Amino acid sequence: MTDRALEPGENGAITWHQVEEEHHDHGGGATILGFWIYLMSDALIFTSLFAMFGVVSGNYAGGPTSREVFELPLVALNTGFLLASSITFGQAIPHIEAGRVGPTRFWLAVTGLLGAAFIAVELSEFAGLVAEGAGPQRSAFLSAFFTLVGTHGAHVTCGLIWLVTMLVQIGQRGLTTDTKRRLMCLSMFWHFLDIIWIGVFTFVYLYGVIR
Repeated sequence: MTDRALEPGENGAITWHQVEEEHHDHGGGATILGFWIYLMSDALIFTSLFAMFGVVSGNYAGGPTSREVFELPLVALNTGFLLASSITFGQAIPHIEAGRVGPTRFWLAVTGLLGAAFIAVELSEFAGLVAEGAGPQRSAFLSAFFTLVGTHGAHVTCGLIWLVTMLVQIGQRGLTTDTKRRLMCLSMFWHFLDIIWIGVFTFVYLYGVIR
């Protein structure tokens, strides 16, 4: 560890830049690089799912169309939940940098609640479609829809589990260097899921309603 990595910022706090330098001294830079590689591979998975949906999105097999099954106001509300969770995560970043445990846990908890609301609405949507006979087995369109949106939902669920784990670790250990590095990775993952959802909302829901 270099002395430079431990020098405080102007307000006495350790900044993200200084933490990154310390990460490199301890091999943490390899962790960040490896996580970026994971995100790129995950992006390829979602690209494939988007391509599959684009190919079969008009194959209704005599079943309900996208206009008939999508409730755009509900999806817009759910989009608001996820985008708001990205904002609240951003609110936690300055407190993480400054090593303030209480505010960090507060904003991460708000982020988790918004993420949980997103998942709850999505599960309600899926349950409603299945109850109406519009399950994934009904047509190629619905199979692709459930696969793409469900894969994204599974990622958000994993993010929530990760977030809860971090809240426990922060409570037990405080904001150590390792904890900050994990929070950096979690932040990248969470914002990545927001970007993917914007694509889902635009390409799947919005285009599906107006086409």
